[in-house]
Amino acid sequence: MADLIKAASIGLASEFAFYLKAHNFHWNVTGSDFSEYHALFGEIYAEVFGAIDLYAENIRKMDAFAPASFSAYTSLSTIGEMNEVPDAMTMVAILADDASKMAELSKMVYIMAEQAGEFGFANFLADRQDAYRKHAWMLRSSLQ
Repeated sequence: MADLIKAASIGLASEFAFYLKAHNFHWNVTGSDFSEYHALFGEIYAEVFGAIDLYAENIRKMDAFAPASFSAYTSLSTIGEMNEVPDAMTMVAILADDASKMAELSKMVYIMAEQAGEFGFANFLADRQDAYRKHAWMLRSSLQ
């Protein structure tokens, strides 16, 4: 169970980092397609934000504490920080890549949850993988 809790903590930290990056891009996107990307990033960050509390609650259901600080998230996350403000198309490409990483991370933690008999958590993770695959598809489609 300890390995699953560690993986779930990485998943939660990565989920929060992805949310923060999408929200950053929503706030800071510029260019002739501003409205389109502002709305797209807004939809993505809102969807991801809605899952953060549920992710933490799933960790608590395993009788562990959820990480809840920027320093913990920075050390655990598989999603890198974004301190600069790239152009709109670079934002889309970065977020598409990160969404694909999140889908894979969700799959990895899902497999661990199933093996541990944490089927409710596994169902949640299957939904997260599906959500991230949709985000990646929509973002990649914007690059074509």
